[in-house]
Amino acid sequence: MSDQQSAVHVIDDDALLRGAIDTLLRSVGFRSHCHASTESFLAEPLPDVPSCLLLDVRLQGASGLDFQTRLEHLGIRLPVIIMTGYGDVPMSVRAMKAGAVDFLSKPFRDQDLLDAVSDAITRDRLRRDAENEASGLSDRYNALSERERQVMGLITAGLLNKQAAYELGLSEITVKLYRASAMKKMEARTLADLVRMAGRLGVGERTHEG
Repeated sequence: MSDQQSAVHVIDDDALLRGAIDTLLRSVGFRSHCHASTESFLAEPLPDVPSCLLLDVRLQGASGLDFQTRLEHLGIRLPVIIMTGYGDVPMSVRAMKAGAVDFLSKPFRDQDLLDAVSDAITRDRLRRDAENEASGLSDRYNALSERERQVMGLITAGLLNKQAAYELGLSEITVKLYRASAMKKMEARTLADLVRMAGRLGVGERTHEG
């Protein structure tokens, strides 16, 4: 169900429930990090692995829902699963609008919690993969020479080689060489691949408009 390359953070001021959740999560292979308060959670460095947060609504001196909103301002982008023993519809709606991926009313079944955690971990893994891919794409683009960027921008904006050559004051052969070099550095197998990359980077439109 899980692997050691993921982590579940738990914030609940009920020691008995924290212990039960910790035991359950570890029994199926999740790395569990349990906290009695939001301050304790914030004081611990977050492991750089797909993760999620199990957050109780009613905490001593704090509201789990308020802390959920605070996470965004802190730049912590973990999927949040809200837990409460006093759940009601408005509370659930508020949690979901703030981005919670699930809402569990206590007492909940073990399997419901494990299912929610598995879904949240999968969601975070996909987010991290997408961000890593986007970062790699940006790094490859930044490694292009200025002329390679210009050619890539014009070609992916729809210009033919000879049109790009006219725009840049180059020969068509030279443009073809820059185009081939840009495709190699961007790891684009086809022009269609390069166009999709440019679309994600906003390159073709920006260059053509400029």
